[in-house]
Amino acid sequence: MKVVVTGASQGIGKALAAKFASNGNKVIICSRSEIKLQAAQAELRSLGGEVIAKAVDMSSEPAVKDFANWLLKEGIVPDILINNAGNFLPGSIYNEPQGTLQQMIEVNLYSAYHLTRALLPAMMTKKQGHIFNICSIASLQAYANGGSYSISKFALLGFSRNLREEMKPHGIKVTAVCPGATMTASWEGADIDPSRIMEANDVVEMVFAASKLSPMAVVEDIILRPQLGDL
Repeated sequence: MKVVVTGASQGIGKALAAKFASNGNKVIICSRSEIKLQAAQAELRSLGGEVIAKAVDMSSEPAVKDFANWLLKEGIVPDILINNAGNFLPGSIYNEPQGTLQQMIEVNLYSAYHLTRALLPAMMTKKQGHIFNICSIASLQAYANGGSYSISKFALLGFSRNLREEMKPHGIKVTAVCPGATMTASWEGADIDPSRIMEANDVVEMVFAASKLSPMAVVEDIILRPQLGDL
């Protein structure tokens, strides 16, 4: 299978790419940082799978569309598309810096929206495929200091649910993935009891399992939280 993972130079995205690559899939990864992307590609290739990497600023609509066109020109119509690219800026709506909402929407919503729209016609022609949108617990529950990040993730969940309804007649599955606190680069340096936070592989195993179901079944939403509750 051909698997496209955005925001895959680190964290959950990299872990997802590793899982699919190690299971014999052709994996295409992208991220904004060329240096981190090359390091991730080298590491993933050591797992034995075919891994292609391309630097893309997923907050830029023209860059996202260029990436999609490049994929199609290379004959890469995803069997699995994982929209993982995203960013987190803490703050409250009433006092966060001007432009925060725009930035969060561009990275956390528009990246998935523009890439998916560009690839869908080819996927619909094949009448098969699976799209995973990496949302967040913040898509379901507002929390202090979530601000525009939470707004953008609520929007990504709404996008996922609308897209799922639209794609049912075309054989394309859509799964919204809503993880709680997960140990990634965002939490590095934080003084957190390991028992209070999930591992990236917890998310990976759920996504991978959902991707293995028959064409007649779909996991619509994956919701994971630390066993002791949200942080």
